[in-house]
Amino acid sequence: QLQFVESGGGLVQPGGSLRLSCAPSGFTLDYYAVGWFRQAPGKEREGVSCSSSKGYETNYADYAKGRFTVSRDDAKNTVYLQMNSLKPEDTAVYYCAASWEGTGVRTMCAGDALISPHFWGQGTQVTVSS
Repeated sequence: QLQFVESGGGLVQPGGSLRLSCAPSGFTLDYYAVGWFRQAPGKEREGVSCSSSKGYETNYADYAKGRFTVSRDDAKNTVYLQMNSLKPEDTAVYYCAASWEGTGVRTMCAGDALISPHFWGQGTQVTVSS
């Protein structure tokens, strides 16, 4: 079964940091765009970032710019979301997802939003509270 395995969530104080990990199970990230999403209680899911496999820069939502950073370790086939200067409003369940891009030039990132995710992680809870 193709899926993502997420880890790294938890409780952190305002101003703190967390690093989320997202590792695919059953496939490699080659030729996949990877996006991060979050959903806070009572709110709709929103995009956090999108990283194309084409080598383009990662696009971030405005609230994430300057605080969140996506990185990728190809040797470990893992994508990371480093979150710094966390705020209570960052409290949410965070999900990673992937969309197939293939070898062409098409990107599955529309700004910070991943288009038509094919695979999702199970989500990891991030709570920012004192």
